[in-house]
Amino acid sequence: MKILFAASEAVPFAKTGGLADVIGSLPKELIRQGLDVRVIMPKYGSIPAKYKEQMEAAVVFDVYVGWRKQYIGVEMLELDGVTFYFVDNEYYFNRPGLYGYEDEAERFAFFCRGVIEALPKLDFQPDVIHCHDWQAGMIPVLLKAHYQHLDFFSQIKTMTTVHNLKYQGVFGQDLMRDLFGLSGDHFTGTALELHGGASFLKGGLLYADRITTVSQTYAEEIQTPYYGEFMDSLLRHRKDQLTGIVNGIDYEIFNPMNDPHLVVQYRDSLSKKQQNKLALQERLGLPVNGDVPMIALVTRLVQQKGLDLIQHVLSEILSLNIQLVVLGTGDDHYEQMFRHAAQMVPDKVSAQIYFDEALAHQIYAASDMFLMPSQFEPCGIGQLIALRYRTVPIVRETGGLKDTVQPYNEFIGEGTGFTFSNYNAHDMLHTIRRAVFFYANDRDAWQKLIQNMKKCDFSWKKSAQQYVQLYKDMKRK
Repeated sequence: MKILFAASEAVPFAKTGGLADVIGSLPKELIRQGLDVRVIMPKYGSIPAKYKEQMEAAVVFDVYVGWRKQYIGVEMLELDGVTFYFVDNEYYFNRPGLYGYEDEAERFAFFCRGVIEALPKLDFQPDVIHCHDWQAGMIPVLLKAHYQHLDFFSQIKTMTTVHNLKYQGVFGQDLMRDLFGLSGDHFTGTALELHGGASFLKGGLLYADRITTVSQTYAEEIQTPYYGEFMDSLLRHRKDQLTGIVNGIDYEIFNPMNDPHLVVQYRDSLSKKQQNKLALQERLGLPVNGDVPMIALVTRLVQQKGLDLIQHVLSEILSLNIQLVVLGTGDDHYEQMFRHAAQMVPDKVSAQIYFDEALAHQIYAASDMFLMPSQFEPCGIGQLIALRYRTVPIVRETGGLKDTVQPYNEFIGEGTGFTFSNYNAHDMLHTIRRAVFFYANDRDAWQKLIQNMKKCDFSWKKSAQQYVQLYKDMKRK
């Protein structure tokens, strides 16, 4: 089977979030399972030069974005056995960063149409175009409206994967009509209309043959008004075509046994893990003490990640005998909160308000606990990496966190982390206290947690098998 992933970012070329990790790692596993999987994404100016130098020109042609006739080049590069195509137009994509421009609708309208029109020229006829998030959401709409009657496209099926329902690509209807050349009946409430405008993502959810999202629990949650972001009735309507498949992580990149960023590589040895902790404490200027539990927070500093809960009880958390290590950037309000805490109690808090991949790996390896109190979390990758590095997760039971972290039960010795269900600061505080208590007072329980974590497998293998099955089902229909 031939599959084309259409997405706006992929590791190691361009990344703003977990989407890029998925696009960088899932195709490799699908290829191992016998599929021909290729990826197409924009050629951003920020792609590292070493990759740009390896790209080869594949095709050049013109594409219409509404009335605008635009140049498009497609370049290609093979990495780890995966063919990546890069949609090149310097006006749209050779800019700082990936997103946040006033002509965002036009940029990704160009991308969606360019993806479809490139396929015959590349001589690649996929069985399924697998579209990721809103930036690729209009591909299923365009395919059905403008291309399905042509022989080359008549058998191509589409799948839309929602990585975060909150980001929907909503723009004015007049602009969307102009960019896509769609008839008026595409802009009613039962079609693309949303909040008085029109939504790329709604197009993907409505017109794709199948919908997936990145955990089973999130697939259920987004059918409710609380999590559904005004799409819940549409998702309930299409629930028979909606499947939740939990994300995996790349076990080659995230492997404490050969991670080049670590001071000491290890598998399950807590004493070797401890050496990473002592080295990190020294690097960050924290008191070097292996007995003090280190709690890590590696995240975007935004409300979705539960930072308002932390804000409510930060002083109580810091009254515990712990060290808190924070790495990430985000809302100024939360950045200042952690900077201030680090100034007030420098022996307990290290606030690294930037992002550094190598330091992230060192923090996962050094920490005893990993805090993720998210308001909602479609899948979450942090807790999967933490489990891989034998760092005990403390999470709220939502989305993928609920699916991947089993609450610890000291009476039967089961569980892989500490969890709480209500979005409540004191419930979180109680859970942190409970984790710290076991760390300090019950080493047998802590060893049992580590033993349980060893049995977890969040590589892509199992999830990829579920995607393969869905692709096969789609092809049969």
